[in-house]
Amino acid sequence: MEEILDIYQRPYDPLLPVVCIDETSKQLIKETRVPGILGKPEKLDYEYERNGSANVFMIFEPLGGKRETIITETRTALDFARVLKHTADILYPRVEKIILITDNLNTHTKSSLYKAFSPEEAHRLAERFDWHYTPKHGSWLDMAEIEIGILSRQALGKPLPDMESFQRQVNIWTIKRNTESVKANWQFTTLDARIKLKRLYPIL
Repeated sequence: MEEILDIYQRPYDPLLPVVCIDETSKQLIKETRVPGILGKPEKLDYEYERNGSANVFMIFEPLGGKRETIITETRTALDFARVLKHTADILYPRVEKIILITDNLNTHTKSSLYKAFSPEEAHRLAERFDWHYTPKHGSWLDMAEIEIGILSRQALGKPLPDMESFQRQVNIWTIKRNTESVKANWQFTTLDARIKLKRLYPIL
């Protein structure tokens, strides 16, 4: 925990960007209600049909006020590997190193790169990142999770019927959020943790 908090307290360095990555899945819901008969009062019910799910990866640079959202149908090791490649080669191709913050989900590892790419390519990509994991039960320390929560409240509160509408809704939100260059106002420091989470520290 302190390792993550110390990273968040570093001054902004565009050549060593801190990038948080997380993902979430949303159920796609299609309305199956039959329209009412003309001239008669409309009767509403809650009939719907599950129409699969959509997964959104959040790539968030909290001090730069930038985020990228990638929509996939699944959330496998291969998907995570492709997100890392996109981050390294498309979003940050010229930086010295990407300081990566992510939770300890079993797909969030270097081995995912080796499942998706050749050993040479996987090694190249793995070396682009300085890997840091949130502790078990501490995924709230990943600021991408917070940004996903904001996305869910602001853009995904109502059911969406299909992948196309989901993609459109997420894209509109992402463009607006980036245009406003919204940064994270993280104020929980290592000192705060030692006071508020004192029970988690060993007694000497």
